[in-house]
Amino acid sequence: MREIVLDTETTGFEPSEGDRIVEIGAVELYNHVATGKTYHQYINPMRAMPQEAFEVHGLGDDFLRDKPVFADIAQEFVDFVGDARLVIHNAAFDMKFLNAELGWVNRPLLPMDQALDTLAIARKKFPGSPASLDALCRRFGIDNSSRTLHGALLDSEILAEVYLELIGGRQPDLVLAQGSQSSSQSSGEGDAWRPLPRQRALPSRLTEEEAAAHASFVAGLADGGLWPKT
Repeated sequence: MREIVLDTETTGFEPSEGDRIVEIGAVELYNHVATGKTYHQYINPMRAMPQEAFEVHGLGDDFLRDKPVFADIAQEFVDFVGDARLVIHNAAFDMKFLNAELGWVNRPLLPMDQALDTLAIARKKFPGSPASLDALCRRFGIDNSSRTLHGALLDSEILAEVYLELIGGRQPDLVLAQGSQSSSQSSGEGDAWRPLPRQRALPSRLTEEEAAAHASFVAGLADGGLWPKT
């Protein structure tokens, strides 16, 4: 199963009020394991950056001025995402912005049911507890010391770790690498695994006294018992 852990940075809270995406970061997972493939793009919002937003992510007008506009990167972004499930913290926020940007360039919108909200998962799993990304990092012992400012790619990488903890870690999908088994232990793909005979027999746990008592008991059975006949 292919999943994309995704985060965005924006100029504000409402695309309907002219706010735009300024950064997209995404990490690819396959069967809950990071593949190493990522998507990262800074975007020129074609508007001034409000001071409040700058203090959150540190992306200013001078830095973003020479970056591509969303229309120029839309196809590359859509190609990377494909039909994979999108894992997003507070998915409604990011999906609102992504679909606004896609709509402005006359591209199909992303279905809302394509997104999985880790914020909702955390609130359901830990009711009444803080569910921010930082709070979840503290809960799961995930190092986020490099997160001095919000950054879409860094936050996606951290969220990927949080997500795996929320669903129980990698244990459900743990499989042994084929190379970890010797040829004598593996009889072919799809065969049932069978233990090999022990190279050295386990030592007997019977004491000499117990063995002697057993022998005396069997000898006393004479012809009326089965054991002396075997």
